[in-house]
Amino acid sequence: MKPAVEEILERLKRKYKPRTALRYKNPLDILIATILSAQCTDKRVNLVTKEIFKKYKTAEDYANADPEEFQQDIRSTGFYRNKAKNIINCCKILVERFDSEVPKTMEELITLPGVARKTANIVLQAGYGIVDGIAVDTHVTRISQLLSLTNNKDPVKIERDLMQLTPKKDWMNLSHLLIMHGRQTCIARRPRCGECMLNGLCPSARL
Repeated sequence: MKPAVEEILERLKRKYKPRTALRYKNPLDILIATILSAQCTDKRVNLVTKEIFKKYKTAEDYANADPEEFQQDIRSTGFYRNKAKNIINCCKILVERFDSEVPKTMEELITLPGVARKTANIVLQAGYGIVDGIAVDTHVTRISQLLSLTNNKDPVKIERDLMQLTPKKDWMNLSHLLIMHGRQTCIARRPRCGECMLNGLCPSARL
C-alpha cells in the first residue's frame, strides 16, 4: 500500500523549508544555474555562478561568449564542454526567437539546448512562480521509489505518477522536500533510517 503523500509532505515540512538551494536573481540566472547543476552539487554551482553572473548578465552576453573562455569559467562544474555548448546555443536561441527573454511555457523551454522537463520545471517555478509539473532529479527518483510512490525509472513517468498522487499546490514543495531529504537524511550510500521521520511510512525501512 502506498503511503499518503499528504502525510509525507507534512512530516518533511516539519524539518525542512522547501526551497531551491541554487542562488539566482532572475529567470535567466536560474536557467543557467540549473543547466550547470547537472552532475554537480548546488554548492559548487553557487560558487561558479557567483563569478559568472558578474561577467555575463544578459542572454546576449552568453550567446556572444568565447566558447573556450566560457568553458574555463564553468570548468569546475564538470562536463563543462557540453554545458558551455548548451548554454551558449540556448542563449543564442533566446536572443533570436524569444527577444532575449526566458520563455514562460514548458513547451517552449524544452526546445532549448540542455533543457529537459526537470530543468524547465525548476525555471518555471523558481523564475516565474508557474507550477506545470514536478522536477524529478536523482533524489526525487530514488526516494519516490523507496516510498513506493512509483515503480517507474523514467523521470517523465515518475513525474506523471507523482503528479497524480500529489495535490497541485504541493508539486513544487514535494520536489524541494525530497531533494533536501535525500541530501540530509535518506543519503544514497548511507541512509539514516533510524532517525528518518518517514521511517514508519517507508516500505524500504522495514527491509
